[in-house]
Amino acid sequence: MAAAEDNIVFIGDIHRQWHHVVRGLAGLEHKPAVAVLLGDMECDRPLDEVAAPLIEAGIDVRWIWGNHDYDGGPEMWANLTDPARNPHTRDGVLNARVVEIAGLRIAGLGGTFRRRVWEPPHGRRLQGRSELAADVATLGADWSEKQRAGMADALAAMAIWPEDYDALAALGADVLVTHEAPSSHPQGFAAIDDLARAMGARLVIHGHHHVCYRARAGDGLEVQGVGAGWALGLDGRAWWPGEADRWLGAFPKPWQPT
Repeated sequence: MAAAEDNIVFIGDIHRQWHHVVRGLAGLEHKPAVAVLLGDMECDRPLDEVAAPLIEAGIDVRWIWGNHDYDGGPEMWANLTDPARNPHTRDGVLNARVVEIAGLRIAGLGGTFRRRVWEPPHGRRLQGRSELAADVATLGADWSEKQRAGMADALAAMAIWPEDYDALAALGADVLVTHEAPSSHPQGFAAIDDLARAMGARLVIHGHHHVCYRARAGDGLEVQGVGAGWALGLDGRAWWPGEADRWLGAFPKPWQPT
């Protein structure tokens, strides 16, 4: 894994604050070959443009989305996901995929759990995006057609969908990259742990909660949280800092800090 540790960074929720990346890159003697963005970039311009500091440094950009990447509506979402707007980064999306990077199989799962779709430990309300139209049609009469369509578009974009989760569970991976946290975080979900174990992954790397930490479960599964704007390697080493970490609190059992 040594070569991968020297060549991949995982960048936490940027929230348009690309100055963390610019400053971080400027301070590096050795630049990584690959950067994985953990969601919540909030692209006010196409990802190719906002991620130019990485692209121009010759760094391959891979990415998943977070719960805020649709905050600006369809235009913000298109800035992230429209292939025509992003010739450089369009093939970098990792959601529901396993991609070999630096000799490692890295899987991605974007978004967060949403009650109208699936919020573990409760059961699944919906399985796939094809069910959305019928589901939002059941919203009350006080919902306009525009509001129903907006709800459907937002859920299609930002929810963790069982169809994506199940597709990944049938695959194998060494590392699982998520926006949502596993149960190592006090606000995380054991369903992420379950997915990692089903895939045979030994490490989960996540954003969303704006805190850097490393934890290990009793069976050896490890989790790396990445703070907002921070770049961390596979081994947890900081390539550059971002915003001050939020409060983490005590690790839920059986997780232990490493």
